[in-house]
This record gives sequence, C-alpha cells and structure tokens, in this order.
Amino acid sequence: MADYIARINVMLKPLVNDPQGLAVRDGLQTLGFAGVRGVRVGKRIEVTVEADSAAAAETAVRSMCEQLLSNPVIEQFAFEVTEVSAAR
Repeated sequence: MADYIARINVMLKPLVNDPQGLAVRDGLQTLGFAGVRGVRVGKRIEVTVEADSAAAAETAVRSMCEQLLSNPVIEQFAFEVTEVSAAR
C-alpha cells in the first residue's frame, strides 16, 4: 500500500451560469484589466488516499468525485493522482 495525492479540479459546466465568475471578471475590468473577457470560478480539492496502486487510487477518487465532491448536474471534474514519494 502507498499514499497517493489526488488533485481535483471541479468547475461549473460551460453552459451553467457562473455569477461569481462574472463578478470577478467585472472587478478585474474595473481595475483596468480591459483584456479580460471571461472568468470561470471553481474549486480545487486535494485528497491523500492510501491504495494498492495508482489505478486503485484513481478509481477511489473518481467515486469520491461522483458521490460527494461534485454535483454532476451542474459541475464537471478532472483530477490527477500522484504517489506521495513522487510528489515531493
């Protein structure tokens, strides 16, 4: 068994309205960043999981994302899994 770090990014699906992203975009434009055309705000989650292999860790992380860490109706997720010793 080894420890793996999963770095998970959860974002709203492209067709879902992102009011926080719009507010950030407007704020950046107000500050003079006129070239900013769009902002999407999401969340990054890091989970350390013990597993027999990277494949087993990926299976567990995918299940976590599908069951709790994302809302499949409005969000999409992507992740990468790295063995802890390799991540340092």
